Parts: sequence; structure tokens; C-alpha cells
Amino acid sequence: MKRAFRKYHRAIALITAIPIFLIVLTGMAATFIREWGLNFGLSASWLIKLHTGEVFHLEAIYPILNGVGLIGLLVTGLSMSGMFGCKPRKPIPN
Repeated sequence: MKRAFRKYHRAIALITAIPIFLIVLTGMAATFIREWGLNFGLSASWLIKLHTGEVFHLEAIYPILNGVGLIGLLVTGLSMSGMFGCKPRKPIPN
């Protein structure tokens, strides 16, 4: 079972890595430009459009796809962690 979850976890991670990386970078850069006055040569409004997926005309489904991908990573990662094992613990003999 862990092997199957590992396979799915790897596939989901490869698919969601670029969009999540893009969201993190554009969100940080827009904050730096707006709040701290740093200039990277890009406007904050364009970075926010890229951050929300508006540049690709995906603003309606972009957050949903990222959310589903992250939930998939969370479920497969937790299932592989062994936190939810079905084995009862044996009492320690004195």
C-alpha cells in the first residue's frame, strides 16, 4: 500500500511543483514591492495577475487545482508516514 501511495505522491508532487513555486515566488515578490518598496523591474499588479492565474486566464480554477493538489500531497504523505497504522501496540512486559 505504501508503494502505491509513494507512486501517487511522486506524480502529484511533479505536477504541482511548478504552480506552487510560482505562487510562492510571485506572492513574495509582490509583497516586497508593495510593502517594502523594493524594485525588481516588475510591477506589483502584474505579479498579482500572475499569482492568481489571471495571465493564463485560469483565475477561476487555478486555486482549486492547487488546493486539490496540496490535499492529495497531504493525504498521500500522511498515509506513508505510518501515523495511521492498524497494528495495536503490544504491552511491554515487566
